[in-house]
Amino acid sequence: METSKRAAIYARVSTDGQTTENQTVALQEVATQRGWDVVEVYVDHGISGSKGRDKRPSFDRMLKEANRRKFNVVMAWAIDRMGRSLRDLIDTIEHLEATNIDLYLDQQHIDTTTPAGKLLFHIGGAFAEFERNMIRQRVNARLVRARAQGKRLGRPKIDAKKEAAIREALASGKQGILKIAAAFGVGSGTVQRVKASMNTSA
Repeated sequence: METSKRAAIYARVSTDGQTTENQTVALQEVATQRGWDVVEVYVDHGISGSKGRDKRPSFDRMLKEANRRKFNVVMAWAIDRMGRSLRDLIDTIEHLEATNIDLYLDQQHIDTTTPAGKLLFHIGGAFAEFERNMIRQRVNARLVRARAQGKRLGRPKIDAKKEAAIREALASGKQGILKIAAAFGVGSGTVQRVKASMNTSA
């Protein structure tokens, strides 16, 4: 007989006026039906799913405790509870997969505790990886085409006269990088580059 799974429930609402009770009650019922033991409920109130992991304290704690194998399946009401950015979702999925944690998403009928669910999950991951590779290939193709057409890539260089003036301003030590950048109408990164070249040649 399969050992009962230790489940973690993650629930989130975007505004303080909403409640996560419906999400957690429904997931508790699923856990009971399956004989899973809910060991922790993680809740983020009034936090958008577009926020990163560092802005969702309960979500962050859940992923850290996944590393310690406090549970072996994460349950959520729907995929958008986990996050609304595709990149963040893929990162979360890959994190759980790396720690050998299953995922149950009620509304999308995703359940990696079953062979069929795991297969579907991996197919979705394969399509996501395919999409990333296609984007990478398109970007590389554009770069190759731009070089073949003689286009200069990257930020345009400043003229020698302006660079010399920036060097003089830096050498005087009277102004900071931001003030020099504003005075010469260039970005602070350009001033930092000039400063770095001065240090290298010194």
